[in-house]
Amino acid sequence: MAATPDHLFSLRNNFYLGAYQAAINTSDLPIFSHDDSVERDCLVYRSYIALGSYQLVIHEIDDSAATPLQAVKLLALNLSSLKARQESTISSLKEWLADSAIANNSILRLIAGIILMQEEDYNEALKHTNAGGTMELNCYVLTFFVTKVSKENGKAVCCIHMGNFDEAETLLLEAQNKDAKDPETLANFVVCSLHIGKSSSRYLSQLKLSHPDHMLVKRASSAENNFRRAVQSVA
Repeated sequence: MAATPDHLFSLRNNFYLGAYQAAINTSDLPIFSHDDSVERDCLVYRSYIALGSYQLVIHEIDDSAATPLQAVKLLALNLSSLKARQESTISSLKEWLADSAIANNSILRLIAGIILMQEEDYNEALKHTNAGGTMELNCYVLTFFVTKVSKENGKAVCCIHMGNFDEAETLLLEAQNKDAKDPETLANFVVCSLHIGKSSSRYLSQLKLSHPDHMLVKRASSAENNFRRAVQSVA
């Protein structure tokens, strides 16, 4: 039996790669189900959000739109710094997430994660994004839209989670050329180097010297201390 064609593949691929205008330009697709239609529109409007066109999204998504599209609109409202609506945004999210009929919608979960991350409610944000989609999608959304890391770092983290370590290394080199002491670039180099069998000591040493309070440095120091204690216990 032939596999069902993925009509949204090109659109989805362009969006995940950060080619947002290309995603918008290729959105005139044959759609055969309501769910596909909603996903298409969500990807298109999220592309507009990534390009900074918040008001377009806010204006075009009306109150009759499907819940995932309403969540996209909330994201646009949040990112456009309309602080007066912030409490309403969080209230609406909680109401939707409490509804068992829609709470497991992947788009809603991911956007809830993005907004909660911006509100610095990290534990709650990760709970929703981990339940909302694949690792590479979660990673890409959280790093590219939410954190302060560079575009190259965001894509590199995504590549690492997908096992594309060579591509991740290339992206990290680009990020390093822009800022050789960026802590996230150094931390990602450590992880990437370990996966491809290269020495990570230089990057970890740089991270320790320039950013001693970084989470990866603390974890490495804790692991080293635990190892020393284990060695002493059997000496």
